[in-house]
Order: sequence, then structure tokens, then C-alpha cells
Amino acid sequence: MSAGFIQDRVSAAHVMVVGCGALGNEVLKNLVLMGVTHIVAIDFDVVEMGNLPRSVLFSKTDAEKHRLKVEVVAERLREMNPQVDIKTICGDIAYDVGLGLIRQMDVIIGCVDSRWARYCINRLSMRAGIPWVDGAINGLEGTARVFIPGKNCYACNLGPEGLKDLARRMPCSGIIRRQEQAGSAPTTSIVASIIGAIEVQEALKLIQADFGTSLCGRMFYYDGEHATVRIADYQAYDDDCPEHEEWTPVRPTEVRVTQTVSEALQQWAHEFGVLGIAKRQSGAESVMLCLSNDCFVDYVSRRDNDERVSVMLPGRAVEAFVEQSCALRGLPLSALYQHEYHDIGSDFLYKHLTLAQLGIPQEDIVRVKVDGQDYYLKMKRGK
Repeated sequence: MSAGFIQDRVSAAHVMVVGCGALGNEVLKNLVLMGVTHIVAIDFDVVEMGNLPRSVLFSKTDAEKHRLKVEVVAERLREMNPQVDIKTICGDIAYDVGLGLIRQMDVIIGCVDSRWARYCINRLSMRAGIPWVDGAINGLEGTARVFIPGKNCYACNLGPEGLKDLARRMPCSGIIRRQEQAGSAPTTSIVASIIGAIEVQEALKLIQADFGTSLCGRMFYYDGEHATVRIADYQAYDDDCPEHEEWTPVRPTEVRVTQTVSEALQQWAHEFGVLGIAKRQSGAESVMLCLSNDCFVDYVSRRDNDERVSVMLPGRAVEAFVEQSCALRGLPLSALYQHEYHDIGSDFLYKHLTLAQLGIPQEDIVRVKVDGQDYYLKMKRGK
């Protein structure tokens, strides 16, 4: 490996890439070319025709077959280097990626298109104590930034207007369609290649901590229209920010996400009772599972008549449920009340459900409250 990077460190590193669109294509390609062989790629979308002018790893056939982006990038990266160990997750970084998996990474690279997604990456990064690199492209402009727990926080850099923007979660495909209908392209492959290269370069610096100067606390800004590059200060770290809560120490648990709530609560009561932490050695009265990223909704009702419609899904799935429900379709969400569970204890009515049905992903770390004290438990893999 030339240019000061040590090949052994690069090839041994574990890198997570969130987003497999135009920017993600460039990042993944560069990682493999630089010798990274342990990669996790995350995206929930399929390849569309609008992706092709900006995405080096996608083909017309992929778009015609509506193939998953993660499936395609994994296939193409293995063609580039058959030794690449690439794990793919077709899902949302906000809900479908276990914190236990993130703790195995050396760095996360964000290639997402919304402040909400960046906020979620930042939250997981802070909980796991893992640095992350952010990239953004728009038109002929692009930016790159680095966030390291204890030094720089994306959430702290957001002003009031930025926090409001967290509610806007339009996917890239929606933005592309809207702008193409207006006769303009959202960005170019050139900008994606420039920002993607900077992101990978910054990630490699983090992997090899004693090399180069990091962008942490600064923002790389590229303006293709005027052929200018500048570096701006971009650092904020408020000690009172709730997103800085590092989930540590992490304890192993024998519980799997395929187990029921009843089984999990009883197992945790036993595990903590053996350690002398829980006051009761049997039952689950002193143990409570906290749903930290979402909630569980058992029913929704119309605000005007209180007629209940059973849902039994994580909160993130309620909007899609309403759109498909014959009884609720067409109603604005503001006209509905949803009954939510955020804490799951002995009084939970649906203890026959599995943890996966509550929305907890594989390899997650869950927050469990035992006699009022928080503990962080790494779920056991497998069935």
C-alpha cells in the first residue's frame, strides 16, 4: 500500500457503508480498490433507471429487474476482488441494524441523503464509540465531514431549523423523480466520485490513527460550478447532548431476538439474579426492556369515535399499515390515535410476541432496566 497507508491495517479493518446510491457506489468501489476486505453495506432500496447515470456499479438489467441495491453492490465488489467479505443488510439504519454489529466496526461511512439518516448514524456511532465519516452531494456541490465520539457530534452541529428537518425523510428516489420532472438532474457522477474519494481517504486515516490530519471538526466543501474548494470549521460538542450517551459496559446475554418477551424477561431476571443485581431471583417483575429506537403499537383508533383497529407492529410500520387498511385508508395520521409501548415489563399484554416482532434486529444491544438501573445487553446470535 502506497501513500503512507499500511496494507495490513487496511485489509484487517471492518468498515460499514450506509447507503448504496451514487455516493455509496463510489465509496464501496474505492474501499475495495484500496484493499479493504471486510465490509458491511446497508440500503433498503432497489435499483432504478434514474440511478444509472450516477452509479458505477449498477446496470440497466439491474434496474429492469428492480434488484436490491445491496445485492448488486455485493455481487460487483466480489467481481472486483473475490476475497472481499461483504455482509449486506436490506434495511433502515434507524431500526434494522444491531448496535452489536456496529461495535465490531472500525469506522462507519455515511452515504445518505437526509438529516434524519445522518442523525441516526450519529446516535449509533456515539452509543458504540465508533467514528463516522459523512458525505453529501447536491447538484455540482459536495461536502465531507468526520465525527468522532468525544470530539465532534452531528446532532450538536444542528441548529433549530436542522432539528425540524429531521422529520423530512424523503428517499433519494423521490427527490430524483421530482427534480427530473423539472428537467434537471439532482447531482452528477463527477461530484459523487470526488466526495466518495474524500470519504474513503478520511476513513483510512481513522483506521490508521497515526497518519495524516483528520477532517474531524472541519468540513470539506467542493463547488464544481466555480472549481473551488474550501475548508470550514464544523465542530460542536455539547456535554449535555443526550445523543452522547455511550452504551457501556456491554454484557452478554443468552437471549435471542427469536425468543418471546416472556422468555426474555424471565431469562434476564435469572441472569441478573445470579449476579446478585436483581432483587428477585425468579419471575420478571424487576426487569424491563426499554425500546430506545422505536415503540410498539398494538392498536390505532379514530379520534372521533375511539373505534380500535389492531396493528401489532413497531411504530415505524404504522403509516404503511394505515395506507393499506380498508378501515383507515385515506385518513390523515393526525386523525388517529396510536397506543404505544416504550417500556416492556411484566404488565405487557403480549408477552407471547418475539423480540423480533417488537422490532429489535439481530445482533442488537438492548437497554434493560433492572430495579431502576440501566444495563446494556448484547443479544446472542442465531435462532
